[in-house]
This record gives sequence, structure tokens and C-alpha cells, in this order.
Amino acid sequence: MNIYDVSEHARVSIATVSRVINGNPNVSEKTRKKVLAVMDELGYTPNVFARSLGLNTMKTIGIMCADSSDPWLAEAIYYLEKELRGNGYDSLLCCTGHLPETKKKYLELLRSKRVDAVILAGSHYIEERPEDNAYLLEAARDIPIMLVNGYLEGKQIYSTVCDDHAAVYDAASRLYRSGRSSVLYLYSGNSYSSLRKLSGYREAVSDAGFILQEELMALCPKDPDAAMELLNQLSHSGIYFDAVLAAEDILAVGAIKYAGRSALKVPEDLSIIGYNNSILSRCTTPEITSVDNKAEALCISTVNTLMKVLEGEETEKKTVITTELIKRGTTNF
Repeated sequence: MNIYDVSEHARVSIATVSRVINGNPNVSEKTRKKVLAVMDELGYTPNVFARSLGLNTMKTIGIMCADSSDPWLAEAIYYLEKELRGNGYDSLLCCTGHLPETKKKYLELLRSKRVDAVILAGSHYIEERPEDNAYLLEAARDIPIMLVNGYLEGKQIYSTVCDDHAAVYDAASRLYRSGRSSVLYLYSGNSYSSLRKLSGYREAVSDAGFILQEELMALCPKDPDAAMELLNQLSHSGIYFDAVLAAEDILAVGAIKYAGRSALKVPEDLSIIGYNNSILSRCTTPEITSVDNKAEALCISTVNTLMKVLEGEETEKKTVITTELIKRGTTNF
């Protein structure tokens, strides 16, 4: 039995059941007694939400990320922990890698620790095949699942995302308007965020009046030297490009290295835009124009939504954050 069964049998909203469990005073005594009676009838004993039954919440939130060495994810973890701490919650961090079976293992580990909720940092947790997301939907029957820059529809699943499609569309369009005619798009995977970015690039190419060329959309490992070598190979194979739009700042660093090796002037011969506005964008000469996808805002919004959920308040299932293009020395617009 779970909170949804209690809601259905008591004929009240899930939020009302949550308020009763959390001891929220904004519930009438009649409704409280009815919900408690249904819980007793069904044999439902809430774990981490059982404040009104004399138990204390664990006051602990699980955080999962694929790779804490990634600059953007490291920054996101910092903001998440800071906000949770400010709200009186501790956190447990699991670095899961990218394998589906490992992600499932760590989610089950956090559930066994009786955390109040789980935050998934980064869009790599949302798979293309619906069946690969089933474990998240199952876990969300018991505890809230919060997605930072990923989206999945389901009960007790809440998403805070930046508009990656619009951000890449805007960046590519600016390059075309500045006089560039062949924008090469570098990306590193097929996550929810990556696919949204790619769709933004495709639309920008079409709207700028150019023919979409598959060879100008290059999948590349998340490594600056790999990006440099890939660009070198593409150039030597006869593929022309006068701008690089990278889905990650680390790939944009590789584009800077490629330009240096090829004696190309940046931005005169080659314009470059990165993504994430991480510290890497300020570690090259010239510094890299980059899309700021607002890691701090994403994390603060996620925690604010989570606090409302834990208090039994109604809240939006999806929140969208607007990005900002930070202009530096790799573009001339």
C-alpha cells in the first residue's frame, strides 16, 4: 500500500494525505481522523513522512549525479547541498556513473536509507526508451523524485529544466546573423538535455535558410583533446566550418586548441560558443562565449519545490528556467 491508495480510499487528495502524515495543521480534525482510519484499515505505515504518527522524518535527501568531476555537476551539487542545509536537511551523495543498472542500484540504496526524497542532478537519468525509466516511476510511488534539468512525467516526479532548445537555437542564430555560414555542432551524448539542444540547432539551421548537413553534427567524447582531434579530422576530410557551437564548455576548449594548432584566428576565422558557462569558459585565451544555463537557479528552484512537496503543498510539476548567453572573446557579435 502507498499514499495513492490511501488517497483513493479516503477520497481526498494526495496533498491532503501528505498534510495529515506531516502533521500539517491546515487539515480539519474530521478529515485527519478519516485519513488515519483508512491508513489503519489498509495497513499503510508511512516511513519517512510519518511525522503525525510520532515518528520523525529522516531530514535527509538523497542526491544522485553521474560524475561529480564534471564542473557543471560539481557546481550543482554544491548549490543543492547548500539549499538543503539551509532548510534543515542533510544529504547523501551517490556518484552513479552512466550505466542504467548502476543508477538503479544506487537509487535502491538511497531508498533503503529511508531518505525523504531523491534529487537526480543532470539529464542523464532520463533514457530514450520508456522502459528504462520504469524504475524511477516505481520509486516515485513511495518518495518524491526531483529532476534537475531532466523531464519525466509521473506521479511525485518534479522537474526543473532550463530551455536548452531555445538556448541553442538563439546561439546558432546569432552566429548566422554575424555572418557565419557553416556552424559545426559538437555534442557528447543523447540525454534529455542533449536531444533538446540538438533540436534547437536543427531548427536554427533551417530558419537561417541553410541545408541541414549531418556531417556538421558531430558526436564527441567529453574531452578537449578528443574534440581537438575530431575537428582536425573533419577539416582534413574536406568539411568546411567557420563556427563551432559546443554543447559543453569542455568541447569548446577543444575547439580553441584546434584553432591554435591550425593557426586560425578566433573569432576572425573561427567563432566558438560553449555551453554551461562553467569555469572552463574563463580558462582559455580568448575566453569562451558560453550559454549560462543557470545552475544556481535550477538548484534553488528544485529545493524550493521539494520543500513544498514535503509540506504537502500543491506545486507545479515542471519549472522552466531561462538561459543567458554570456559574450566573451570567441565571438564578434
